[in-house]
Amino acid sequence: FLAKLEKLFLVPADTFDNVTGKFPIGFFIWNTEQKNKFIRIKADVYKDDSSFLTTKQIYSYENTKGKINNWLSQNADKNDRNIGTLVADAPDFQNNNYIVIQTNKGKSHKIYFPVTLNNLIQSSIYFAVRKVIPATWLNDRDQFLYPNKKWEKDFEFQNNCLAYALFNNNISAKDGVNHWIPFAENEVDARTEFESHFMLSFLSGKIVQNAYSDLFSQLEDKNKTNWQKGQKREFSAEAQAIFNAGRELWKYYHTQKNINVNASFYDIREYFQGRNDKGKMNNKSDDEKYNEFIDILREKINLLAEKIEPKVYEYGFLKK
Repeated sequence: FLAKLEKLFLVPADTFDNVTGKFPIGFFIWNTEQKNKFIRIKADVYKDDSSFLTTKQIYSYENTKGKINNWLSQNADKNDRNIGTLVADAPDFQNNNYIVIQTNKGKSHKIYFPVTLNNLIQSSIYFAVRKVIPATWLNDRDQFLYPNKKWEKDFEFQNNCLAYALFNNNISAKDGVNHWIPFAENEVDARTEFESHFMLSFLSGKIVQNAYSDLFSQLEDKNKTNWQKGQKREFSAEAQAIFNAGRELWKYYHTQKNINVNASFYDIREYFQGRNDKGKMNNKSDDEKYNEFIDILREKINLLAEKIEPKVYEYGFLKK
């Protein structure tokens, strides 16, 4: 459609009768005498009471390299053992509730992306980028895009995204071996040895990606195998705070009776919070000490999310 878009304003969809969705509706004024190709425009945004809220850039996305799912697919790895599955649905905010990292594939229409040693960081980046910015009615249809290459040299950003994913995933030891425990047994006073030390080894540099040796600052020769020693990961103060808070939560869990020593973060939450009659996990626990631990951890996670957010725009995952 070639015409000049002269003006545009946006309002919440539920301004209209019988509309309950939380998304924007736009009113466009086109000048059809001018055959312009639309690229972007600054729209005025109004609240449901007609008062002015803000302005927002609206884009055609036609000149972008692609969407974030196109980028993710470039990192597919069919030759290594899966440590989890990333559910990667349509690349906009309205589908962000479906974005999870879980143990195995499900049975729905969603995109299931195998997480392996060779794409763990990219999978964590995808997950964090999709989750750190809260969804609102105004950004509901904003598209997550194919990023520029600046993220490849930002190791702090990569590690922050990994830390965020470690304490937000839906991995469960009930569904298979839990490779996502970021602590050693003696750190959390575990009663027996964990089935998997994959994540701890990855964090400490004992497992590296041969295919991405530059990306991960591998200390060993590039021709050596994946399983040879690399460089220990360094984390920002915000990420370290999450590990510290998480460690206290794990330790408290391991003081309980009748536990699974290989429990994941998701399993620990389920243990304390339980589920309602519909099978949904409760928001709170009857254990007040647990509530204190999880509240502190969530506060630290939110602070890390705020640190990651500017990079989402800087590296082109979203347009501002």
